[in-house]
Amino acid sequence: MDILPHEKQIHEYMNTIEHLKKQNQNNSLFNTEIQRLEQKLEVLKKQVYSELSPWERVMICRHPSRPHTIDYISNICTNFQELCGDRLFRDDHSLIGGLATIGEMKCMIIGQEKGNNTESRVHRNFGMVSPEGFRKALRLMRMAEKFNLPIVSFLDTTGAYPCLEAEERGQGWAIAQNLRDMMRIQVPIIVLVIGEGCSGGALGIGIGDVIAMLQHAYYSVISPEGCASILWKDASKKVDAAATLKLNAENLLELEIIDQIIPEPLGGAHHEPEQVYAGVKQYVIDQYQMLKNIPIPVLLEQRYLKFRKMGKLITKEAS
Repeated sequence: MDILPHEKQIHEYMNTIEHLKKQNQNNSLFNTEIQRLEQKLEVLKKQVYSELSPWERVMICRHPSRPHTIDYISNICTNFQELCGDRLFRDDHSLIGGLATIGEMKCMIIGQEKGNNTESRVHRNFGMVSPEGFRKALRLMRMAEKFNLPIVSFLDTTGAYPCLEAEERGQGWAIAQNLRDMMRIQVPIIVLVIGEGCSGGALGIGIGDVIAMLQHAYYSVISPEGCASILWKDASKKVDAAATLKLNAENLLELEIIDQIIPEPLGGAHHEPEQVYAGVKQYVIDQYQMLKNIPIPVLLEQRYLKFRKMGKLITKEAS
């Protein structure tokens, strides 16, 4: 099990309790001590997880066992049929898309996938989307528009693939085209930030009518390490950068960048993923029930204004 730095004391308690249970089975003399330790453990968990710093929450967001797009598709969808290729160059495995059913809602799903072990992470390019991935996403969104299907988009990437070949194949243009055309797609678009939502890589499939974030996900113009390297020329200042960027869900809800926070179990989504799957599924169904009744011209105008009004400027008078 991957243990995060702030969880070390919690796991020490858990190991002690497990050891006592194994060594003293059916011994009533130790039951009281075990119960006392379990009570202390619950208090410790609440204390640790209520005092998390922005950087510690970034580490939770990056936990290797955290559910990814493919896990959500497997657990909240039925009849998923993956659709591949951009019809121009190749299929980008870092972006998954296809037709699915969530509850009784037929939809088109797109999302970035990082992989969950070394082999799959390489295969998925660590969730970094190439131009053909963005073009595949746009092709699927246009197909959804043609058949009047809502779109559900899962964001989980450290950014678009930053290699020379991607730039040669039009990385910047592919993202810009998606930003423009997603504003015009004439079906409801529901966006969920389930992990890392970094830079244009996330925004390239992140234009929608409603945007929700999992409690410990983060959404930012740049990663904390990248920000620290630019501002302080020192990547080790990532902890300061995470706090400065205001990248947590509560910050973004206050700034009206997102519309809703989906709670996670104590310690993060990887502790009780079934609870998170249920929350995400219910959110998608509820939002679609609301969005489907909005006339398309009004829906598109609201979508446009939603992004136009983002951002707040604070000025201070010189003393």
